[in-house]
Amino acid sequence: EVLLVESGGGLVQAGGSLRLSCAAPGFIFDNYAIGWFRQVPGKEREGVSCIRSSDGSTYYADSVKGRFTISSANAKNTVYLQMNSLKPEDTAVYYCAAGALDPHNDYAPKIPELYDYWGQGTQVTVSS
Repeated sequence: EVLLVESGGGLVQAGGSLRLSCAAPGFIFDNYAIGWFRQVPGKEREGVSCIRSSDGSTYYADSVKGRFTISSANAKNTVYLQMNSLKPEDTAVYYCAAGALDPHNDYAPKIPELYDYWGQGTQVTVSS
C-alpha cells in the first residue's frame, strides 16, 4: 500500500503564494508520475500538474501555466507544487496522486482514472 500525504494548504489572499507538498515515505518514484489534481464540490476532479519521474517532463493545465511550478525531490520522496499569483478560482481541495502513466500518452497526466494511489487532500482557499 502506497501512502501519499499532502500538506501546505491553507487560506491566502488573492495574489499570494502557497507551496503544497506530497510526501510518499518509502515509495520509489521510478517509473511513476506524480500528479496534482483539484476538486470543488459539484465539479469533476481537474488535473492541475504532473511530473514524470522517468524523464522529469511536466504537464500543466492551461489555467495554471506560468503561475504554478511542480518539482520533485526524489531523495526525499516528495513532490512540490509551488503556487504563485493565486486567484479565488484556485480554491479547491488539492490531491496528489501516483500512477504508472504511459510515457507516450500526452493526455494521461490529466486523467484521474489512470492514477493508482491518492492522498487525502489538502484545502486551498484563496480570498478575494
